[in-house]
Amino acid sequence: MTGRPRAVVANLPAYKPGKSAEQSASEHNLDEAIKLASNETSYGPLPSVLAAVSDGAGLLNRYPDHRGSEVRSALAAKLNVENGQVTLGCGSVGLLQQLFLAYIDPGDEVVYPWRSFEVHPLFSAISQAVTLAIPLKDQAFDLDAVSRAVTLKTKLVILSTPNNPTGTVCSTADLKRFLESVPRDVVVVIDEAYLEFVTASDVEDPVKAILPFYSNVVVFRTFSKAYGLANLRVGYAVGNVEIISALDKVALPFLVNGLAQAAVLASLQPDASAELKLRVDEIVRERSRVTKLLTSAGWPVTPSQANFVWLPIRTEAGPLFQALEAKGIVTRPFEGEGLRITIGTPEENNRMVNAIGTC
Repeated sequence: MTGRPRAVVANLPAYKPGKSAEQSASEHNLDEAIKLASNETSYGPLPSVLAAVSDGAGLLNRYPDHRGSEVRSALAAKLNVENGQVTLGCGSVGLLQQLFLAYIDPGDEVVYPWRSFEVHPLFSAISQAVTLAIPLKDQAFDLDAVSRAVTLKTKLVILSTPNNPTGTVCSTADLKRFLESVPRDVVVVIDEAYLEFVTASDVEDPVKAILPFYSNVVVFRTFSKAYGLANLRVGYAVGNVEIISALDKVALPFLVNGLAQAAVLASLQPDASAELKLRVDEIVRERSRVTKLLTSAGWPVTPSQANFVWLPIRTEAGPLFQALEAKGIVTRPFEGEGLRITIGTPEENNRMVNAIGTC
């Protein structure tokens, strides 16, 4: 072995991204395939945002603003919070990694529902944390069980809502009841990567409904999903100035590139907001239509508040993934648990529904 990596790293499984459409097509000797595996939007960047990124390409020889000051100010104004309550990161996942770096020592406890986002156990293992993964109840978070798992050794609780891969969401009332049971020295992450797709009437904006009352809560959001900027990798955190300051201290220099910052600034303009609403509305309509079509065909579908649907089909997940991939449709299997299917364009969704009907 070259070098001597830490034992925890040597034994760590690598994160497995969704298979690309090109790779799938090549493996199955197909002319083309569609990718419904990674919860990206099938649409390109918002038109006004694409123009801003193009204009910013002339500055590729310069380092970006390390703090992203203009972006922070724009986000703070939009959210009606102080500038010091906002920071940027490499998507919400990058911000979560920074949070682990800032807060978790070996032996500290990290609590999260499971199944949830795959990096939770990875980051915990890298930090040598003691993890308490609380099983889901009816494909949703069991917040009472999560609360009971919190001890004096707990440093961090992670709640991805809507949850990936199930698409279920926590109501604001349930979150508040849960937070009342958590000591104030425990940081609670509310990861809202799929915020824009939520239509549930019992979900309020936590920046307004929760942050002013719970100083130990930090909200993560991203521009990767609804905004169509997954390739630029930019997200943001909103919370108490002390938590935000800790995140900033462990950030890599120039973490968010200049093109990403230009794209975010353009995304926050009124014209882009109107474009975004049209896109999100169509995806939500398609989510409902796909859910009805799949359930009518006899497939179990967990009600989703994200831009994907979850089929909790357990041992059938692997075979269904393989059957769909052979037809040029790439989805995301979770062996022994279920299959996650991203909502694409109407044409892509029709192709998937027709294919699954023959599996």
